[in-house]
Parts: sequence; structure tokens; C-alpha cells
Amino acid sequence: MFNKILIANRGEIALRILRACRAMGIGAVVAYSEADRESLAPQLADEAICIGPADARRSYLSAPAVVSAAIVTGCDAIHPGYGFLSEDAGFADVVRAHGLTFIGPPAEVLEKFASKEATRRLLASHGLLTVPGSGMLRDEAHALEEAEQIGYPVLIKPSAGGGGKGMRLVRTARELEATFKVSRSEAQAGFGDDSLYLEKYLDDNRHVEIQVAVDRQGNAIHLGERDCSVQRRHQKLIEETPSPALSEAARRDLAERALRAIAEAGYENLGTLEFLIDSKGEAYFIEINCRVQVEHPITELTTGIDMVALQIRIAAGEPLGLTQADVKPQGHAIEFRILAEDPAKDFRPQAGQIGAYLAPGGPGIRVDSHVYPGYEVPTFYDSLLGKLSVWAPDRPQAIARADAALRELLVDGLTTNIELHRAILANQVFIDGKVTTNLLDRVGSAPFVAAGNR
Repeated sequence: MFNKILIANRGEIALRILRACRAMGIGAVVAYSEADRESLAPQLADEAICIGPADARRSYLSAPAVVSAAIVTGCDAIHPGYGFLSEDAGFADVVRAHGLTFIGPPAEVLEKFASKEATRRLLASHGLLTVPGSGMLRDEAHALEEAEQIGYPVLIKPSAGGGGKGMRLVRTARELEATFKVSRSEAQAGFGDDSLYLEKYLDDNRHVEIQVAVDRQGNAIHLGERDCSVQRRHQKLIEETPSPALSEAARRDLAERALRAIAEAGYENLGTLEFLIDSKGEAYFIEINCRVQVEHPITELTTGIDMVALQIRIAAGEPLGLTQADVKPQGHAIEFRILAEDPAKDFRPQAGQIGAYLAPGGPGIRVDSHVYPGYEVPTFYDSLLGKLSVWAPDRPQAIARADAALRELLVDGLTTNIELHRAILANQVFIDGKVTTNLLDRVGSAPFVAAGNR
């Protein structure tokens, strides 16, 4: 096992990894940018090191800065969290070349799964149904040609990265012409890779993902599924497990097929296979995330498994220590991403100082956050303030417990999406478990905002 881990990330995930290290008796160093000096993780850490200015390209995205920090502080491993360098095969290779361990899939595994388009083809060869799509697009003319063959509407998708950056829904050739260069520019800015491909857009689909873990010895388990259908602009807002869209038989079948495919494809460490489920119940694989997910807390709540600790043990070469029979999800859990944005103003990001702050409590309530009263929310990074997760024996109780927790949660000084979450919870479509990924984009947030303000 590692003696000391450098935590090369920020916000709530840095704090989450710090706590996992402490529970495992592993030393930890928090790497932070100048903008995050007053964040909770650096303040609570026994050891912290500044790796550069606020600009992520010169701090969290700088491989030399991160690796140097690990060497200077005597670390033997680096945990990249999610985002930033967490799925960068080149970075993982540099880490290994300096005698350190990258906590995540090895460089060659990340390289194999780096291209979403290539991953679709690879896992299709191992039995997973994929959404009709194109290969890598050479230019705008090629995109138009491929779109005609696939049939509109289509999604333009970056082959690297995630989080909805660079992704665009286009319904006509004219829209494609107007959007192609913008998507390519966003992909280049966000991921350093402007490669794009097309994917057939499925109207009224559900977004369901399967969490897997594979150790170095080839042992593999899944930890159930999560439903991530409540989205805006292809970015998740609310996640829950188990999915209300799946029967027990469908749930078991999808998880088993996903696990078999990814194990046969040579994967290692934590991973999440994402699927779209159409109106007929057919599940199409779309991509894999080779890292710990933002929404991992709800899987931890239902399975009782510390997924960050599991990720660290796998990276250290230890076997899973679990079989599929040991994974017994119980109850229902829902996670809410608490964002510093204004839903009434097109989800405009907010920045500034937090005034009063109160985290809810009680049975089945979990808050992952790096903020506190007086904390200055910087303008340089994403708008995630934290995550509220709830657990209850069943879905109706989880919804009731979630509403009570959201009512208690107080983040003063900034506009947040807390009331939007409450309004979505109260909406009959959500209560019936029938939300599709395009709901907020189709009807807009106004009806939900108005309902939440009543």
C-alpha cells in the first residue's frame, strides 16, 4: 500500500479523497492553485502544496507542476480525482516514468479507451449495442455527408473529454454547418483535442450507467446502476439508484452484459459504462468514464462500499477482495448537484462570498462540499458547490427525505439551483420516474423555477 498520496484536484472531490486516505491510514498531500488556498481540503490537510496560479492550465492541468509536487513532498502515488488529468493517458505515463503510481487505469488502458468513437467500436465487438454513428470527422463536408447517412437529428460529440462540453444537438444540415466549428473549438479548448464524431440522437431517452471495478488480476464486479436522466445541456443535475426505468430482469441483464464486455476488453480499475435507453427499452452503449464519478456517493450509500478506497487498493495492486455475491445494494439513493448558477437566467454561473451556510442532517443524509461561511467562490472553475445525497428504504421515502434536506440546506450570498431541485422533485413526471434527458432543454427551467418559488 502507498505511504503518501498527492491529491491533484480541488473542491469536494479533493476533500473526499483526503478523507479516504485518512481512513486507510495513508498520508496525503493536497495540491491546490492560488485560487483554492482557502478551500477546505488545503485547510484540513496535514500537508498542502501550491502548484500554480488560478489558471487550471498552469496548475491542475500542468503535468510538470503536479508531478514535481508529488516528488518534492515524497509521495509515491497521485490521485487525479475526476476531470482535469484524470483520464489523460499521457499524464498517467509521465507519472509512471517518474516512479509514481497513477490511481486510476494504467496509461495503456486509458489510451485504449481514450477515443469515444473507438471505444464504441471496441465494446460493440464484445456484444454491446451502440447508437448508430460516424467515425472520426475530417471536416465539415465529411460531417454533412455522415449526418445524411445516419439521419437527423444527430449529436456532434467530442471524442475526448465529457461533461457536455462541445456536444451539440443538430436537427438540420444548416444547424450542423453553423455548429461544427463551435463544437470543434470547444473540444480543443476543453480537452486539447478537437476530434469530433456524430451519433444518432434518440428522442425521449433515459441515461443509465453501470458502475464496474476490475482489479489487476482480472477479477471484475459491477456495483449496480445509476439513472442520470435529469440533465440540462447534457450535464447531469440529479442522479438516483436504482433506476426507476429498469425492471429487475432488465437491470441484471444490462449490468451483466456491461461487466462481461468491459472485462473482455481488458479494462482495469473503476469505470462507468454509460447507456441511453430508448422508448422501447433498448439500451445503447455510448461511452465509458475511466475514473471515479461525481455521483459515486449514491452507489456508496446503497452498497456500503467505499469506492475511493477500492480505487486506491486496485491501483496498489491488491485484489478486489469482493465477489459479485458480496455486492448487495439496499434501498434507494438520490444525489443532487448543488451549483452556483441562476436557473432563471439561463443557468448563468455565480461567484462571490458565501454568507450563512447550513448543511442538512438526519438519518440517510450525506453532504460532500468544500465550502463554508465566508468562503469565496472563485470564477475560474466549474460551478459545483457540493453534492447532497440521501438514502431511504425505498424511492418514495427517498424523495420525501430529499425534499426535507433541500429545504434545510442554506447557501446564502449566491444564487443556487436548490429551489430548482425542489421543484423537479415535486413534478409528477419525476415522481412517476419518467424523466427523459431532454425534459429541461425541451420545456425550459421556467416552469420548475416558478413552481419552486411558490
